[in-house]
Amino acid sequence: MSNSKSVEKLVEEAIHNIQVDRACASKLLTDVMIILTTNNDSDSHKRLGEVASKYLETLQRSNEQLVKIAALSAKSSGIKTGLSKEDINSIYDEVVSDKK
Repeated sequence: MSNSKSVEKLVEEAIHNIQVDRACASKLLTDVMIILTTNNDSDSHKRLGEVASKYLETLQRSNEQLVKIAALSAKSSGIKTGLSKEDINSIYDEVVSDKK
């Protein structure tokens, strides 16, 4: 198996694992949210809030992994990544105008 094929296979496997992790975390987070909205017990809110936080961290990590994979894929295919000077100026203008 060539190096590029093994990398491609690993990327496919990583994306599959990310999708499975996201689906599980999303389902579990939904279940926690249902319990939190139907239960007024402050102890369970505290305990389940910590659990929900862990599920959200899992979702965030999977987002970061997908961004890294996309960046590596773009880099290996020669696609230019990053913001253009025009994009940077546009974002800056929006931030400045929002502060006014």
